[in-house]
Amino acid sequence: MRDFSNAYIFRFSAIMIIIVAVLLSGAAMLLQPLQQKNVEIEKKKSILASINIESTRKNAETLYNKYIKKTLVIDAQGNEIQGENAFKIDMKEEMSKPVNERKLPVYFGVLDNGGQKVIVPLQGKGLWGPIYGYISFNEDYKTVYGATFNHDKETPGLGAEIATRAFQKQFRGKTVFDKNGKFISILVKKGGATPGSPNEVDAISGGTLTSKGLQAMLQDCLSDYVPWFNKQMKK
Repeated sequence: MRDFSNAYIFRFSAIMIIIVAVLLSGAAMLLQPLQQKNVEIEKKKSILASINIESTRKNAETLYNKYIKKTLVIDAQGNEIQGENAFKIDMKEEMSKPVNERKLPVYFGVLDNGGQKVIVPLQGKGLWGPIYGYISFNEDYKTVYGATFNHDKETPGLGAEIATRAFQKQFRGKTVFDKNGKFISILVKKGGATPGSPNEVDAISGGTLTSKGLQAMLQDCLSDYVPWFNKQMKK
């Protein structure tokens, strides 16, 4: 067998590490546009789901362009921020900022019957990781038309139930303001919602902490939009 000096082994190892690093870097650069496209498609599917439009990877972009007719970005005082792209705003990043520094996206969906729905994003914390989604409102800016939620790490059969349509459909028709016009959000109630309550839904059985996280997410995110909602209701 041929003996290799330590210097040779070191040089050979260094060259192989550089080659592998270059190959991995190149692969990452080539895949990045595809990964970004996948993220955009999933986001469009979620926005559509909040207005009860089911879509697939193949038709999500077409349906998004058909039903989402307008977007804007507002601040926590309810004022429109010019020159911002609502779709590109990262809500996880925004929710880490002080309230008065947040940029808040708004999407407007128009259904086949001509009805307009207002869609806002949600971002919060579940039991094991982030939870997020979108919720849409009727033209009164207080009655929920639809909602979609998702998660990264919640427990299958328990907290992960927030991503099921059976759980999400409870939100339709609920209101986030009381009869006096005060913002109250939606209570995710352990043990079951009070029959006939306009602002309560059933919590997930066995998923108490995820349910609490979802309730906190609704409260924290929607409260940022209240000044803008109030301005729209006065028009």
